[in-house]
Amino acid sequence: MDYFSFSATERRTLPPAVAVSAVAFALRPPAGAVTAPGTVTGGDQTTLWIPLVRRVRPPFKGVWALPGGPLRFDQTLTQAAENTLWETVRHAPAYLEQLYSFGGLDRSGHAQRLVTIAYWALYAEPELAAAQQEDVDNVAWFSADTLPELAFDHADIVDYALWRLRTKTGYAAVAHRFLGETFTLTQLRGVHEAILGARVDPANFRRQALSQGNLIDTGKVESGAKHRPASLYRLRSTS
Repeated sequence: MDYFSFSATERRTLPPAVAVSAVAFALRPPAGAVTAPGTVTGGDQTTLWIPLVRRVRPPFKGVWALPGGPLRFDQTLTQAAENTLWETVRHAPAYLEQLYSFGGLDRSGHAQRLVTIAYWALYAEPELAAAQQEDVDNVAWFSADTLPELAFDHADIVDYALWRLRTKTGYAAVAHRFLGETFTLTQLRGVHEAILGARVDPANFRRQALSQGNLIDTGKVESGAKHRPASLYRLRSTS
């Protein structure tokens, strides 16, 4: 439907368009991915990374936006989120959850009113390492704390997703979803630091993580470590 082919009076009666967008968090971009100019991946970082897509049509042509698009008649909301993430990242996320509905009256500028169902996703580092990013057009990864100007109200959506993630980290075991099935306490602490954007005292973190009773010592240690190998843990099953 060409919105601008309707008269101003007719536009008032048109139903809003429905779209699905996704905020995808990762500890670092996949190998080969395009990153924002001036950013450095790896190293001693305490930040999360988000893939963005540069829009190729109005409104907000040329502006970065969250991955997403119109909801098709033959898709569920979750299928739409999964498809747009696959097209953007070339890999399915380790975790996907509906975030919130955004439907402000003026969020689409002068175009047809747009209601967006937002999802948030977490990518596990081992799985994301297998994703191939070289052939994905108009996609770049940005540090969550240095995002560019975003189209629509996508900056608000990212802020809401970060708030949800940080809140869940406080009362639920979501940080492990960024890691593999087994992990060290140092790796788990690094995830918490990336989510919170701040350093965490190692001794306090170790004591608190073990006291919650959510972690099980596998009796194994990490391989290939240059220093004394650390113990590997896994999350206790809740089923």
